[in-house]
Amino acid sequence: MTSPAADSRPAEWIAVLDFGSQYTRLIARRIRELGVFSELVHHDVSAGELRERRPAGIVLSGGPRSVKEGEAPRCDPGLLELGVPVLGICYGMQLMAVMLGGEVTRGERREYGPARVKVREPDVLFRDLPEELEVWMSHGDRVARPPEGFAVLAGTDDCPVAAMGDLRRRLFGLQFHPEVVHTPRGREILHRFLYDACGCRGTWSMPDFIHRSVEQIRKRVGSEHVLCGLSGGVDSSVTAALVHRAVGDQLHCVFVDTGLLRAGEAAEVKEVFEKGMGMDLHVVDAAELFFQRLRGVTDPEEKRRIIGATFIDVFSAEARRLGRIRFLAQGTLYPDVIESRSPTGGPSATIKSHHNVGGLPPDLQFELIEPLRDLFKDEVREIGRRLGLPEHIVHRQQHRERLPD
Repeated sequence: MTSPAADSRPAEWIAVLDFGSQYTRLIARRIRELGVFSELVHHDVSAGELRERRPAGIVLSGGPRSVKEGEAPRCDPGLLELGVPVLGICYGMQLMAVMLGGEVTRGERREYGPARVKVREPDVLFRDLPEELEVWMSHGDRVARPPEGFAVLAGTDDCPVAAMGDLRRRLFGLQFHPEVVHTPRGREILHRFLYDACGCRGTWSMPDFIHRSVEQIRKRVGSEHVLCGLSGGVDSSVTAALVHRAVGDQLHCVFVDTGLLRAGEAAEVKEVFEKGMGMDLHVVDAAELFFQRLRGVTDPEEKRRIIGATFIDVFSAEARRLGRIRFLAQGTLYPDVIESRSPTGGPSATIKSHHNVGGLPPDLQFELIEPLRDLFKDEVREIGRRLGLPEHIVHRQQHRERLPD
């Protein structure tokens, strides 16, 4: 199966370099909530690659390592010379300081929890904010001396350089975490970085995403047909609704009733998607086959393997029956893509298998359509609402098949 890179991303975007912080995804989500598309990028991305992709700004995330460790992750120094605004958060600020000739030292004690910073320079990041702010700290190292050209923007008694900035080069650092709810004015600080420092206009919204995606899918599919494995869960439901908005009757959905689903789920799927939305839905009642293959099996992992293999057999048979179909639509989400990469290793091309119809036979070679692969789950739910899916589908939690005894 092949899947070309998505081209529904807006031109205005922020690159979030991932150094392994538990908050890195939250940074990306907060930026999107503020109306600007963000993408997590491996920390070893080259300055040349980012120059070609033209981000409006760059964020260096936090991370669990110390910049004083020899094996600590670094980024291309050229990123700081692109003329693009950069915001370093926690580890990202310390890394920026070291790379530009500043000094970072180990603190006498690790600072983890709430703190109050006093704003010394209210320009840009702290414009129109109170002189004293409640923030959330999580660090062991700290910047002892900012690089040349940087001013101290804010500090605490324990961390004199809690924020720094070179206003001329639009390089900024925060020792605290603006992305967490424990920094109440953090969203405003991020907003000022995005709109004042980076000059963003705020082009990321779900209505715009739907419009771009529909046009992209329609153009790519043309007069061909699309197959979609519909489970009734959020991801496949929103995928089906979005593709159906684009190509209508050229979409063919297959729902496999395994006999292991929620009570009444097959009837509900028919009611919502076939009757309510007018989709071409093919319901395959394979409960007897599933129970036959599971009879006598007691090991839970073996049951799951059999369920997966049987699903592929049933889905493949239905795909062959429907005839030549060029495209397969899947509900891969952005977290699936993120989780297939390591912040300290190279990227992986493998997506988590439970989000794909993996293992299809060689004679079923589809081109993939993954319209949701740039979205977080909360964004997918909003897309579902805007496409008219019922609330009980939009908010459905993942269901693990009931394994028969």
